[in-house]
Amino acid sequence: MVTFKEAVSKGAEILRSKSIETARLDAEVLLAHVLNISRIDLYLRDGLIGESELSEYFRVVRRRSDREPVAYLTGEKEFMSLTFKVCNSVLIPRPETEILVEKALEIKPFSVIDVGTGSGAIAVSLAYYLPESCIRAVDTSFKALEVARENAARHGVADRVVFYQGHLLDPFDSQHLSQYDLITANLPYIPTQEMSELPYDVRGYEPDGALHGGDDGLDLYRELLPAAVKLLKQGGCLLIEFGYLQADALAKMAAFHGFGRIEIIKDLAGLNRVIKAAKV
Repeated sequence: MVTFKEAVSKGAEILRSKSIETARLDAEVLLAHVLNISRIDLYLRDGLIGESELSEYFRVVRRRSDREPVAYLTGEKEFMSLTFKVCNSVLIPRPETEILVEKALEIKPFSVIDVGTGSGAIAVSLAYYLPESCIRAVDTSFKALEVARENAARHGVADRVVFYQGHLLDPFDSQHLSQYDLITANLPYIPTQEMSELPYDVRGYEPDGALHGGDDGLDLYRELLPAAVKLLKQGGCLLIEFGYLQADALAKMAAFHGFGRIEIIKDLAGLNRVIKAAKV
């Protein structure tokens, strides 16, 4: 029999041997997941692990040693203090995207469209923290929408998030013109030449369609901006996430399509990450 601490130490040793920088943390998270307990319980209880649980633990440790993301191994990722189901059909929610949601919450919108919703992290978070809001969420992927619907149900907002399958804003016809307070989007923005430079944890496991944004990373934003300005109310806002070198190009693009009061917002690392723009 092996104790919790012994298993964590062995798991971390395996991960360090594969140059996993977060070896100890990952070993703890994976063991807590297998045992269905919290990380702190690993140290408060330090019990013994049964043979079947130990076998499962080392199985997921080996998968992590091959760079499979921890979130896909546990099936969950925390975002905006909420736990979201994730799988390899959706991009894993990033901490920097929380900045976009926080800015959206400051606006206190009632009517929102979230474009490229993926796991539903943005849409569900907004519905959860803005209980009077009505959210529409769009994605091209049927599998991603299945995950997003599960997350909406998990957090009790399924009645206020309507999901659409389609390309960008295509599901919204002329009846929706000038109807929305806010449009959010975290679309694929990695330029073609940078795709091969992404960490293997990302390019080897996360969906290519949620990452690759064309030659300069902005293909989908070129389509989104002219459509978004038509759907927003006068004074309504657009919030989009982008790569830190794309701020100037996107700001010019937004201004060209009728947006003003353009604000570039930095992430916690001090990098340009989100643009807030109003329909003027």
